Amino acid sequence: MPRVINVVDHDPTWSAAFEQEAVALAGVFGRRLLRIHHIGSTSISGLCAKPIIDILIVLDQTGTINSFNAAMEALGYRPRGECLDATVPGTPGRFYFSKDRNGSRTHQVHVCADGHPEIADKLAFRDYVRAHPVEAAAYGELKQRLALAHSDDNIGYMLGKDAFVKSLLAAARLWYASSEALWSESHRSGSGSPDRDA
Repeated sequence: MPRVINVVDHDPTWSAAFEQEAVALAGVFGRRLLRIHHIGSTSISGLCAKPIIDILIVLDQTGTINSFNAAMEALGYRPRGECLDATVPGTPGRFYFSKDRNGSRTHQVHVCADGHPEIADKLAFRDYVRAHPVEAAAYGELKQRLALAHSDDNIGYMLGKDAFVKSLLAAARLWYASSEALWSESHRSGSGSPDRDA
């Protein structure tokens, strides 16, 4: 049965939902964990979104990623690997876990090793949209239109966003690279307690 695409107004409880899940995920990844970030549209205040909490996990290495599958399954997640053979292929080195409840997706976890370029991209996109309300509004309107046009077609919804998301990401990379944020994320050490970023 296909998932229904449902884009809703921003819910301020999404940040708390991320914080709650981050605690559980920190218990799974333990000493391998460096940082946990709330990413995606639910992390951007005021932006409409599918009510799915996207989480980026940064580990010191992902060579033993499959050793976490059982613990993730105990939390209700389905290990998906890199999804390289999906209709919209995943990214090598980014491992994906999804959680559904009553047939609806509630959480998506993306796991990368420290230094993977996907980390900076996801943070740059999030922070750029947070800082640019005009682009955020345009993105929200596009998502609402696509959700109506592709209510039972997640691939169509994703492909419909693709060109706009790529243009935002290109702008975000330039904006982010000009700040200290990119350098800090790329060079932060993994010592001490893992960082959590909503």
